[in-house]
Amino acid sequence: MPEGIQISDRDVVSLDHVAADVFGLRILLVNVFAIRSAADWVLIDAGLPLSAARIRRWAQDQFGERKPIAIVQTHGHFDHTGALKDLAEEWDVPVYAHQLELPYLQGREKYPTPDGSAGGGFMSVMAPFYPRGPIDLGSRVHALAADGSVPGLTDWKWIHTPGHTRGHVSFWREADRTLIVGDAFCTTAQESMTAIATQKAELHGPPAYYTADWDQAKRSVELLAELRPQTVAPGHGRPMSGADVADSLATLARDFDRIARPHTERAA
Repeated sequence: MPEGIQISDRDVVSLDHVAADVFGLRILLVNVFAIRSAADWVLIDAGLPLSAARIRRWAQDQFGERKPIAIVQTHGHFDHTGALKDLAEEWDVPVYAHQLELPYLQGREKYPTPDGSAGGGFMSVMAPFYPRGPIDLGSRVHALAADGSVPGLTDWKWIHTPGHTRGHVSFWREADRTLIVGDAFCTTAQESMTAIATQKAELHGPPAYYTADWDQAKRSVELLAELRPQTVAPGHGRPMSGADVADSLATLARDFDRIARPHTERAA
């Protein structure tokens, strides 16, 4: 996706009632989430390039003039960091990510070139043209604490879920079994423009064209399936809740090689 693409109003959708104190916003093909904790809130991921104004307006609708106490990243791909630098500077707040993501957020390293042959579909074909970074947040970005705590969110913990990227993380609230998964898996076939447009909710693997290590990605899905979540909030696709979510995720974990792993990668 070129960095200069314009985002229309019809491509910005509020995702209400994800879970208690969890709010979402879909911007074209990617979701951002906000989590409220007492009088404070935290932003999870920062969407596409040129989406800062959309995220600010949505945040004002949810929280008034209160700025977040932090922005926390699942990972550093362009569709999750597009507004990150603008928002962090305007709000004057710290950014947190896994230690292994810091090279991509401190201007030191680019992600590998996406695999346009993985998964099929228009989005895969376009993937080699996506920005690979890095962005440079300098001293504003910090590593998440090794104890799994999430800044400002005492009832949440982060879980290292590598595969899509080396430092990818997901966020878990045990109290109501809510799981924010970034790109560890999706609820839409992210390789397909048609699936993105229809937003039919069904479990899929991580975006194939941008997943770096499929063995790690499989182990991460297996780890998340063991949690038996009640609600999953992905970076791509609609949030899903209900008694069947845990079983569906268990199926994805069990059949990951058939459902998610690209044929090109299997043959390698």
